[in-house]
Amino acid sequence: MERGRIDVTGLSGGIDLQATVESGQSYLWDREDGRMYERTAASGGDAWYWTTIRVDGDPEVIRVRQADGNLEWESSFDAEPQVRTLLGLDDDLPAIRETAPPDAVVDEAFDAYWGMRIVRDPAFPTLISFICSAQMRVGRIHGMQQALRREFGEAVEFDGGTYRAFPTPDALAGASEADLRDLNLGYRAPYVKRSAEMVADGDAHPDDARGLDYEDARETLTQFVGVGDKVSDCILLFSLGYLEAVPLDTWIRTTIEEYYPECDRGNYRDTSAAIRETLGGEYAGYTQTYLFHYLRSGGRDH
Repeated sequence: MERGRIDVTGLSGGIDLQATVESGQSYLWDREDGRMYERTAASGGDAWYWTTIRVDGDPEVIRVRQADGNLEWESSFDAEPQVRTLLGLDDDLPAIRETAPPDAVVDEAFDAYWGMRIVRDPAFPTLISFICSAQMRVGRIHGMQQALRREFGEAVEFDGGTYRAFPTPDALAGASEADLRDLNLGYRAPYVKRSAEMVADGDAHPDDARGLDYEDARETLTQFVGVGDKVSDCILLFSLGYLEAVPLDTWIRTTIEEYYPECDRGNYRDTSAAIRETLGGEYAGYTQTYLFHYLRSGGRDH
């Protein structure tokens, strides 16, 4: 096993690990203490978080915690580059904040969760997790992903424990709709199965959108079953590095209604373009994520 430390004071803007992985961006991390997405778990403290990635096709476990002014990580290989990518550690938070509008609610959100970063999760698991996100609370979405791991993911032995990798496209394509419904996926079950089949058969992959112009990338992702503009924006922002993407979920639509009514253009794409410009253009997705987490967590009594 390999271990390492990343000095938090060396990061531009520091990091709030709990806010980063428990803010509704990612459903692919879990807490070792079993308290992921618990409202009562107000502070992650020095809790270990874990996820899995694939290295040359093989699943590997990465564990991370924030302690003594550092990020500590553990894995079976030198995972520091992957930790930096997964947690957005190279993002310049002060420079990003400078692009946000000088609004009181925005300042409150940044102050409340300063150090929260945008994750870069692997593309296929992100696709599946956000297909599952429709009309669901964050804890339920996370629970679905853990259930998929348990039922269809490979066992990965690490440091005396057994973890489960996120299922491969082949594994989910081979699942029956009934099997997926048994995991409480409901009407999302056929969407997950069909989208996994598209990837397993080589017809499409969410990584195909990487590097395209933003609008083209969003359109490319809508070919997957169960993926509309909002889910596309989530994949672009939380996996593919499109930091301008602003997913228009219920919380952000409420934010627009209350604070930026001039951005409501009556349809998703025009409203999206207007709120992206208002929230900072190139880094609008960062401001959106701070607002989402702040308001969802009770900021301004929402």
